[in-house]
Amino acid sequence: MSYRTTMTEFLLLGFSEVRELQILHFVVFLVIYLAALVGNLLIFMAIAFDHHLHTPMYFFLMNLSILDLGSISVIVPKSMANSLMNTRSISYAGCVAQVFFLLFLVGADFSLLTIMAYDRYVAICQPLHYERMMNIRACVKMAAGAWISGILCSVLHTGNTFALTFCGGNMVDQFFCEIPQLIKLACSDSYLSEVGVLAFSVCLVLGCFVFIILSYVRIIKSVLRIPSEQGRNKAFSTCLPHLTVVSLFVCTGIFAYLKPISSSPSALDLVVAVLYSVLPPIMNPVIYSMRNKEMKANSFLFLCNKSFLT
Repeated sequence: MSYRTTMTEFLLLGFSEVRELQILHFVVFLVIYLAALVGNLLIFMAIAFDHHLHTPMYFFLMNLSILDLGSISVIVPKSMANSLMNTRSISYAGCVAQVFFLLFLVGADFSLLTIMAYDRYVAICQPLHYERMMNIRACVKMAAGAWISGILCSVLHTGNTFALTFCGGNMVDQFFCEIPQLIKLACSDSYLSEVGVLAFSVCLVLGCFVFIILSYVRIIKSVLRIPSEQGRNKAFSTCLPHLTVVSLFVCTGIFAYLKPISSSPSALDLVVAVLYSVLPPIMNPVIYSMRNKEMKANSFLFLCNKSFLT
């Protein structure tokens, strides 16, 4: 009988064995999670309840907030609970669910970032065709395509990963169930199919990244032709933050999935995992809304109205 058929749980990597540091990890992750929760919920509610923000850019931003909130909710609460209860275990079904939902949300997230780059390209490079090309029906279809692509990616990877035979123990060298670390536990040669799927996914991500870069090359050329300095600054302010988040997302993700799988856990693996899984959901509300004067003003008014009504 294979080890996989009798396995009931995995053991995740703890941040520390010292009780005081475990409590510190819990507090730090709690602050991070609450910041992401408040930031993304504020964006969602401000856009949903203000008809002035019912534009393609803010519609995609609202979807992005939902995905970011979901992705950080998949991994951070479990890690916090383990630190608080001084345990490292996660059930087999819980690990499957964590892999599925994380891949689904992250995949849809990056697809949406690609769509947002296209939205900025049309708005800046083809402004006369913007309303026709980015109408409500087109935006809904593109957003739905992003969510569906995330589901398909997740089903493919999750099914491939947990079809493997695990005979290398149940110690996952990461603070959440991550595919490269699960592959380490697979029997020799049984993981080659998943490696192939990972390579294919990386190629797709790189293709989207190249599309984003080419879009921004065209955007920058168009922006530089704007005669007004104020107009150029406004255009750059909506583009450069987005490109920064995309670069962080892609670089950390590719590094995490393409670097050689080490035989023992390292601090670098932990840092990279935190960067690509926890940092973007916190940064996105700041970069996409707090740097936007219109969004900042509407968020403030939304909070004031809610406070007044209560």
